[in-house]
Amino acid sequence: MRSTENTSTGPRLSSARSLERTPAAVLILLAAILAIFVYGMIAAMLGTILPDLSDRFKLTPTQNGTIATAQAIGLMIASLAVGPLLDTQGDKIGILLGLVFIAIALFGLPRSGGFGSITLLMFLLGVGGGIVVTAANALTSAVSPDHRATALNLVNLFFGLGGLLTPFISANLFNRNWVRLCYTIAVLTVVVGVYQITVPMPAPAGGSGSIFTQAGPILSRPILYLLGLFLFLYISCEVGVWNWLARHLIAQGIPESRALNILSLGFALGLLVGRVAVSPVFKSVPPVTVLLIASIAMAITTFLMLQTDKPGTAAGLVFIAGLAMAPVFPTTLAITASAFPQMTGTALGFVITCGWAGLAVSSRIIGAIAGPDPRRIRKALLVLPAFSVLMIGLNVAIWISLR
Repeated sequence: MRSTENTSTGPRLSSARSLERTPAAVLILLAAILAIFVYGMIAAMLGTILPDLSDRFKLTPTQNGTIATAQAIGLMIASLAVGPLLDTQGDKIGILLGLVFIAIALFGLPRSGGFGSITLLMFLLGVGGGIVVTAANALTSAVSPDHRATALNLVNLFFGLGGLLTPFISANLFNRNWVRLCYTIAVLTVVVGVYQITVPMPAPAGGSGSIFTQAGPILSRPILYLLGLFLFLYISCEVGVWNWLARHLIAQGIPESRALNILSLGFALGLLVGRVAVSPVFKSVPPVTVLLIASIAMAITTFLMLQTDKPGTAAGLVFIAGLAMAPVFPTTLAITASAFPQMTGTALGFVITCGWAGLAVSSRIIGAIAGPDPRRIRKALLVLPAFSVLMIGLNVAIWISLR
């Protein structure tokens, strides 16, 4: 299955091979890195600014949930709709369009008048984020077809860096001034957009015929749905950790500050370190094999981290869980791009949309199982190892389908 990493053909990739390992490729990859970095910052914004927005506008928990759902819907709609645009007009158009939506939302939030306008702006922020993630990953895949799993893991490393930087800036530099935070990230978004304009990027990958006739063969291939379901399960697990782990640890008697540090310095750091560490592995190990190993490790570590109430042990297991999860998202996208060398953006958009669907439903499933009793969160979080076991089975199906 090594061919998944290095034997793709098609208009997008054949034109990109002439760029690989050239100064132009470095500039293009930097463009993808900056776009992913911006998305990492805005992905962490909701949790950072929502408490202040709630206090300012007296928002209820139900309204907070609606705001989060609006952002998730924006992510799903944008990721699914932008694929054909990338294939026909190019990745640059997609990245710029996404950054425009992000900038509009960030400049508008400090001027919002209440629940309705906040919900609309968070929806636009989700739309911009969904476009940027799909376009930046498609661009990375196109520029580095012979090493796309390695490149995608390294580029997505900057998502984690952006996610860590937003709460750090808010707490330590702006004293939780969310207005300054919005304007700062908005200005950064504009600067990144200007850089995108100046960088030449590969031509669109669209083939002959209408977008509908080209998309038909893609939508008829089972591998697309296997990869989509796989990413749905994975994002459900990752979001489950982000949204529920700290509350589980607190329910076990671990102090809140310690629980939050275990989440940030354990899980988030594990994701960052894991993406750096796994990148050289693809020189000798096929991406599908990496996914299988990661899925097995996820099933084991997510189960074990729920069995302890000792902070030190929990921190170590959560860190290892982060290491296990680190390569899954970018490597799944690498396999998708290799399996669909034409209409790559459309295929990536579909698979990423399936992942965002996991974001939308994961916490609802866990919350429904846990109910009002915090002590039941441990039982509810057994969804994570269960989904990881399902990922193992899907890995086998994906391997068979690719062969």
